[in-house]
Amino acid sequence: MKGNLADNLTSKIKMYKAIIFDLDGTLLNTLDDLAASVNFALKQCNYPKRTTEEVRRFIGNGVIKLIARAAPDKISEDEFKKCFEIFRSHYLKHMTDTTRPYDGIIELLEKLEKKGIKTAVVSNKLHSGVVGLCDDFFQGKLSCAFGVENESERKPSPANVFKAINALRVNKDEVIFVGDSEVDVQTAKNSGLPCIGVTWGFRDCGQLVKSGAKYIVNKPEEILAIVK
Repeated sequence: MKGNLADNLTSKIKMYKAIIFDLDGTLLNTLDDLAASVNFALKQCNYPKRTTEEVRRFIGNGVIKLIARAAPDKISEDEFKKCFEIFRSHYLKHMTDTTRPYDGIIELLEKLEKKGIKTAVVSNKLHSGVVGLCDDFFQGKLSCAFGVENESERKPSPANVFKAINALRVNKDEVIFVGDSEVDVQTAKNSGLPCIGVTWGFRDCGQLVKSGAKYIVNKPEEILAIVK
C-alpha cells in the first residue's frame, strides 16, 4: 500500500546525502506554546479563545495564517495587526516554555551526523524564531536553518528549500524532505524532492498519504532505514 514503510523498503533504497526537515510538528513539539500565545493574544483583544486541537489544525502555513484562522472572521485590518503583534511579542518570549524535541529526534540527528548525512531545517516560522529554536535545542546538530523573511519564501514555495540545498552543497537528487503536513508534502513536490511524512506531528497518516507522501514513518529511527 502506498505510504507504508515496509512495502516501500522492498524496492531499491536510494542513498541520500542530505535531509531537509520541517520544524514544528516534525523536530519540535511546539503546539502548547503556540496555543498559549494564540489564546493570550485573543484574550487581550476580547476574542473567543481556541482549543489546542483547533490550533493544531490551524498550524502549517505560518503565523500570519495561524492568527487569521484563530481570530474572528470579520475583524478589521488594524484589529488583525494588533492581534498578530500581541501574539508575536508573546510567542518570542515564551516559545521555549514547553516546547521540546520529539522523542528520538536528538538521537536521529546524532546518527545522521555520524553517517555523514547533512541536515537542514526549512520552516514557515519567522526566520529569527527558527534560528533561535534550532540554537536552543539542536546546538550545532543542523548544518543550516531557514525561516520566512518575506512571503515569497513561505512553504509550499520551494524558495527556502533551494537555499538549503545550496547551503548544504549537495545535488537536488541527493536530498529528501521530511515533514508532518500536507504543506510539507506539497513543498517537496514543488522542489522536486521525495517526501517522508511523519505521523507524530500535527496531521494524521491519512492526510499525509492523501497528500502524496512517498514514505510514512511512525518513529524517527525509521527515517534511517530510508536514507541509509
